Order: sequence, then structure tokens, then C-alpha cells
Amino acid sequence: MAIKITEECINCGACEPECPNNAIYEGGAEWRFSDGTSLKGMVKRMDGSEIDANAAQSPVATDIYYIVTDKCTECVGFHDEPQCASVCPVDCCVDDPDFRESKDELSAKKDRMHAA
Repeated sequence: MAIKITEECINCGACEPECPNNAIYEGGAEWRFSDGTSLKGMVKRMDGSEIDANAAQSPVATDIYYIVTDKCTECVGFHDEPQCASVCPVDCCVDDPDFRESKDELSAKKDRMHAA
């Protein structure tokens, strides 16, 4: 699974610094796979395509904070629960039913993003 931020977001920014994968960005901000990870070179996305880890990507949302699904691990390997959801004052960080991954898949994703 991944977490998504719903339209109820009040843009408080509480979630962004809590993400151990740097998967949360302010609305309108470009993102990179390399942001806050050890990823370098070509990276395989969830859809099977490959992209340079340092290449700037278009924002997922423009008006509210957003979570990059390809980087979200629901904090597996870092915390017992998704930290964005635990600090959100309006409960707008919720499971994204469009992206389902097992704990093992999330753990493997975390290991790929934070290889020593």
C-alpha cells in the first residue's frame, strides 16, 4: 500500500518532515527519486518504466501536499505506523486503495531506497 493525501489537506506541512523516505512534497514542488534516498542512476518505477534518480519530476498535486507513491513505504522499517497519518491534524493522510503492496514489498522498497 501507499498513503495519499486527500483534498481535505490544510497545507500545514506537519507531514513533510516526518517522512523517512522524503516522499512528501509541497503542492507544486518538483520531486526526485534521489531526494532523501541513496538512489542513483536509473531507477525502476512501480509501473515498470525507468527514470534517472536525479531527474526532476512534475508535481503530483499543485494545491496541496502530496505523496510520491513510488517512494512511500508506509514507514515500514522505520516506524510502527505511517508518521504522516499520525501527525496530520485533519486526518487526510489515508491508505491509497489504488496502490497495494505487502509488508515484504514495502520493506524491499525501503531497502532499495536506503542502501548503504
